[in-house]
Amino acid sequence: MNIISANKLSLHYGDFQALRDIDLDVPAREITALIGPSGCGKSTFLRTLNRMNDLIPGVKITGEITYHGEDIYAPQVDVTALRKSIGMVFQKPNPFPMSIYDNISYGPKLHASLSKSELNDLVERSLHGAALWDEVKDRLKKSALSLSGGQQQRLCIARALSVSPDVLLMDEPTSALDPASTMKIEELMGQLKQDYTVIIVTHNMQQAARISDKTAFFLTGDLVESGQTDQIFTLPRDKRTEDYITGRFG
Repeated sequence: MNIISANKLSLHYGDFQALRDIDLDVPAREITALIGPSGCGKSTFLRTLNRMNDLIPGVKITGEITYHGEDIYAPQVDVTALRKSIGMVFQKPNPFPMSIYDNISYGPKLHASLSKSELNDLVERSLHGAALWDEVKDRLKKSALSLSGGQQQRLCIARALSVSPDVLLMDEPTSALDPASTMKIEELMGQLKQDYTVIIVTHNMQQAARISDKTAFFLTGDLVESGQTDQIFTLPRDKRTEDYITGRFG
């Protein structure tokens, strides 16, 4: 079952067309990887899925993105609620300059009035969900900035989980991390897809091949092809996909 679908989606930054007639279905509770060279539109596409591009002046979007069958660009859509359902983890870890506990509880406190014990449970559950609880349970009142880069990124994942999203968008979440932290986040993504739909932008071909169920290859604003990851990496239908995956360009 598809949870998100883009239909004839185009995006302009002023006069520059960054996306051209994108048609892509995102299956629920799978990992979909968006691959392609720098500047090909994959991060721009990712940001259309929770309307992050709304924040950029001069952006014009045509076509449609549906989430659970509803057009997310319809006038009546509550963008705050949309971003609660479709959470985002960025390339560089960006914890708030506050305690580990407060990083996780900040979002839920904005959306609901919870008792102290409910907040405590939610913080623990979110940190468990990001495979971080055992490492930080004895220092929840310490600054989040005292964590290592890999721990900070998992904290940002826990923070995204704390508001009970449906979908997690990840924009190159491991590109700033060392190999050991990268492996932990990849393992975590494998666990997360049991409960969430994950869409990841990655430059790392091996990462896409290892972790994703579906892969979409972008090139200069076009979606060249998409399909099951095994098929894209072993029997791509388009010569440009084959050239990119085998390292002939990009």
